[in-house]
Amino acid sequence: MTGGSRRTAVAAVVTAMLGLGSLPVPPAAVPGIDVLGYDVELSLERSGAFFQGRVSIRLVLQDPRPSELPLDLSGLEVEWVRIDGTDTAFRRDRGTLRIAIPPRAEVGDQLVVEILYGGSPIDGLILRDNVHGVRSAFVDNWPDRARFWLPSVDHPSDKATVRFTVHAPSAWSVVANGHMVGEPSPTKPDALGGAGDRRTWRWESGVPVSTYNMVVGASEFVIRSVGTAACGRAPATIRDDGCIDVSYWVYQADTTFAAELFARAPQMVDFFTDLIGPFPFEKLANVQSATRFGGMENASAIFYSEEAIAQGTMAEGTVSHEIAHQWFGDSVTEAEWSHLWLSEGFATYFGALFFEEADGTDDFRRRMEESRRTYVSSDDVGHPIVRAENNLMDLLNSNNYQKGGWVLHMLRGVLGDEDFFTGIQEYFGRHAGDVILTADFQRSMEGVSGLDLEWFFRQWVHEPGYPRLAISTEWLAESRELEIRIRQEQRRSWPTFRFTADVEFDLPGRSVRRSIEVRGREQAVRISLPQAPTGVTFDPDGWILKEIVGIR
Repeated sequence: MTGGSRRTAVAAVVTAMLGLGSLPVPPAAVPGIDVLGYDVELSLERSGAFFQGRVSIRLVLQDPRPSELPLDLSGLEVEWVRIDGTDTAFRRDRGTLRIAIPPRAEVGDQLVVEILYGGSPIDGLILRDNVHGVRSAFVDNWPDRARFWLPSVDHPSDKATVRFTVHAPSAWSVVANGHMVGEPSPTKPDALGGAGDRRTWRWESGVPVSTYNMVVGASEFVIRSVGTAACGRAPATIRDDGCIDVSYWVYQADTTFAAELFARAPQMVDFFTDLIGPFPFEKLANVQSATRFGGMENASAIFYSEEAIAQGTMAEGTVSHEIAHQWFGDSVTEAEWSHLWLSEGFATYFGALFFEEADGTDDFRRRMEESRRTYVSSDDVGHPIVRAENNLMDLLNSNNYQKGGWVLHMLRGVLGDEDFFTGIQEYFGRHAGDVILTADFQRSMEGVSGLDLEWFFRQWVHEPGYPRLAISTEWLAESRELEIRIRQEQRRSWPTFRFTADVEFDLPGRSVRRSIEVRGREQAVRISLPQAPTGVTFDPDGWILKEIVGIR
């Protein structure tokens, strides 16, 4: 996801809707319940702010067996609930739909819970005119806003497959996760919400995803394919050629800009497939939408800000960032929101890596420098990356994005390219489709490199801040050495950082480099040189997240 600058305003709006002091942090899924699949039917209208929904949830009971099923659902009416076809008692409890589980059901049993519901959603499902005044419908779930339109276990740790049946005005096209099942067809008179001039679209994702990734978009789209990608390395595809289709779904007025914006999307998919591992989903649609964020990485159906595309201000870096999320965040998913850097930090760094490959090292370094400046000038430096927030919107901060990306860059510098990228491939291969924590990533990188990286993850991920360096030099003519004195001047509550950095010395007609290891708050290192250098550059290639507060 990109565009976290609106997080405070968004949180305030949702908080006001709920009548709560802050957004509640959801539990780590529901004990005793594992959702296997959602079968969702939606009826959307051209006018009005109401919708009808029916969902069939397939789940398995686990130990400890619960006495009731608590589903997240806020602000909608529930007409009835059935379990395995039998009407079942339910009650509402402050944002939770509590459903009685039949006493006969035992651990290991699969149940099918069917719910008929609807109303005017206060969030999650956005029913309004788009930026060009055309009525549209878009789902926008992150982080736990699926509850406003879909009864669900609204937590990233419980992944499930999803099937959508969407009845919508005939002028609309409907996009969703996964692959389209059949062709759009006239809506039957006995369908949910009645008939009329409507068509029915069906989409299905056989790859389990978290609820925040389950989306539908419906509007008057122009749909264009920009090519195929991941050929032979897309195990979920249903295409005969073994490729995925890469497309964009945008409004008629914005097709010219979209053609330019998404032109390299197939190249991005191929780059990440080669670098990380097989493409995890059935297709990749890039969708102009009503998302509140600059971009939202919904699995196989990325949503982008309709305003930014209409105004021609959407950056290609957002496209690369959101496509990288298909691997990190959508396939390999943080089990707890406090580990969001495993999604956003990875998308930030790998999104930039595409431009290192495609446009050169200078472009990549410029992007990394922008990230560094954003982080060190933020209010987030006093907190570690992994940190629980009462308001989940506050997780959209420079720790999880910019610092998270820099952590990966510095780890690449510690391990070298071969071990780093081999470790990334091992990590993705081991955890594709799973939910993970930071310790899982650390274990993968230690396993490949053979190094103990506890010190690295402790200082960069689990503690706050970054090194602020005062550097001075003195030429010692008698011994022909340059003494470099380094003092870490960051706050005392921050750690003393350990890192290795190159130092470049300008000599007549050439330059030389030496590596030095920094461990203490103050240290001095002597470097033998043939003569006094005319210039000294600390960390010339920018491998360390730092701020140099003085050099002489």
